[in-house]
Amino acid sequence: MDQPVSREERRRRQAATVDQLVASGALDGVFAQIDAGQPIAGEDGLLNALLKATLERGLNVELTEHLGYETGDADASSFPNSRNGYSAKTLATEVGDVEISVPRDRDGTFTPMLVRKGQRRLDGLDGMIVSLYAGGMTIRDIQHHLISTIGTDLSHETISKITDEVSDEVTRWQTRDLDALYPVIYLDAIVVKIRDGGHVINKAAHIAVGVDMDGVKHVLGIWIQEHEGAKFWAGVCAELRNRGVADVLIVCCDGLTGFAEAVEATWPQATVQTCVVHLIRASMRFVSYTDRKAVVRLLKPIYQASTEQAAADALDAFEDSDMGRKYPSAVKSFRAAWDRFIPFLTFPPELRKVIYTTNAIESLNFQLRKVTKNRGQFPNDAAAVKLLWLAICNIEDKRARERAKERGKNAADRRASGRLVEGAVTTNWKRALEQLSMVYPERIDRHL
Repeated sequence: MDQPVSREERRRRQAATVDQLVASGALDGVFAQIDAGQPIAGEDGLLNALLKATLERGLNVELTEHLGYETGDADASSFPNSRNGYSAKTLATEVGDVEISVPRDRDGTFTPMLVRKGQRRLDGLDGMIVSLYAGGMTIRDIQHHLISTIGTDLSHETISKITDEVSDEVTRWQTRDLDALYPVIYLDAIVVKIRDGGHVINKAAHIAVGVDMDGVKHVLGIWIQEHEGAKFWAGVCAELRNRGVADVLIVCCDGLTGFAEAVEATWPQATVQTCVVHLIRASMRFVSYTDRKAVVRLLKPIYQASTEQAAADALDAFEDSDMGRKYPSAVKSFRAAWDRFIPFLTFPPELRKVIYTTNAIESLNFQLRKVTKNRGQFPNDAAAVKLLWLAICNIEDKRARERAKERGKNAADRRASGRLVEGAVTTNWKRALEQLSMVYPERIDRHL
């Protein structure tokens, strides 16, 4: 397998190539045109002309190989097939629309590979459009961006078709096989606006992240639903089961209606754990800013308790305090979620840190909201899932490029962000896995 080329090595190679071209005099004519005021980009730019010349040269070489003789060959008449002029084609590219002449053969058997029959865009342009779409730009925004920056005017339908081509990839991703065991699964949601008939309604896009046996996080799927309920969650759990998930140890989520029952029906031994951070936020919803520090200080003994009884005593103490009487809603939040909160208290500290919060997904959702807010609304659920999937890929790709730029630097000098979710390694996973193997030995040991 080829080793990745470092940024410094890539620069060195590019500089060497440029030096060779300059020394050979091959660029003298180009430099002269630039000095004379010839634009570099745009329809009349040098890059456009250079790409045209390159493509046409390549097409003529392909035809020569197909026919078996060079242009002007004295023995051309002895070959069964021959050249038959050119046909014009407009090709949308990353440097604007390029008008090229495609050579033809008399028998009509020539099938060019460099620019295929029926092809109207270079592949790089498709990638650019998908990248812009993944960044949150609407189709109309992309259309305006292309014509104003590179002079390529693509129709709304063409751009829509390009983005729709990734739908098959989304389907393959959403139905791919999964591991037999995920020790921990986190579930959280963001709200997206989706058109339903003549109305625009809010729907929840639920995103599941699973931690595999190596502690690596993976986005397992995205599901969109207007109303949560046992039927919806039963379908989600059944889908995960059908994709290979035979067992889950702990599912961490934020009190979803009907979810716990669906999990228990699919994986009877799974533990459904309320996200402690969500629970704390819910209890603080009606607490005034001036009292927040005091309330948080009184809540800490509850969620940091060593046992369930100690947590119950701390909650009773909070209820009897001045702050507890002032904010009964905070007490109510903990009591309402008590059955889904207390499993957390049975785990050792190393494991508590892993299941304490769904922040891994919350960080992802924060980035996804930046993308979805630019869209306003989606025409259907599939369009929303497609954009969210593309955005996740785009976020991780950007971070990977940033890390690649810093490859070779000392750790203290690196500033690039690590993986956000997909492929990220859970902190202190080895210690947490050790504790899991002690709590669930019969279920986890065979997967070690």
